[in-house]
Amino acid sequence: MASSFYPLAKRGFDIVLALSLAPFVLPVAALVALAIKLTSPGPVLYWSQRMGAERRLFAMPKFRSMRVGTPAVATHLLLDARSTLTPIGGFLRATSLDEIPQLWSVLRGDMSFVGPRPALFNQDDLMALRDATGVSALVPGITGWAQVNGRDELAIPVKVAIETEYLQRRSLTMDLRILVLTFVRVVRREGVQH
Repeated sequence: MASSFYPLAKRGFDIVLALSLAPFVLPVAALVALAIKLTSPGPVLYWSQRMGAERRLFAMPKFRSMRVGTPAVATHLLLDARSTLTPIGGFLRATSLDEIPQLWSVLRGDMSFVGPRPALFNQDDLMALRDATGVSALVPGITGWAQVNGRDELAIPVKVAIETEYLQRRSLTMDLRILVLTFVRVVRREGVQH
């Protein structure tokens, strides 16, 4: 169980890490933005309405990997997710480059580096289970325990069970472990639908 010091330490860690990464990430972000503009019509960023801690809605930015007009539903609910991708959308999702703008959400405090992935505003089934287990109280993350234990391949009840384990065991040490495992899985392109 997290100590009373943990939330403050976690927030400080998030700010320091986001600011430390910014000089390295900004040039990559500029290249990704240019590539999106050159390969598909529409905005570079997609702002998605997501559920934050305690079910507070916030706008989460991502680099747009899907065509304009794609329904705002979880990827697994799309009939043919591949057909909705932009020409570079699969690459952005497989490499998680589409997640770079979420550093803004981390700096704002809407998100953390580690926590349950923020649910879409219409994912009632997921949020009902998170409410029942207490997971909905957590600040959502760019990555999380479920992401390094299956990511898009997990059924919702399994995902929430893993998130509940994180809720009960969370610590800075566990967060660092999740960040390292995330890096390994992104490099190997494991567990993502694209």
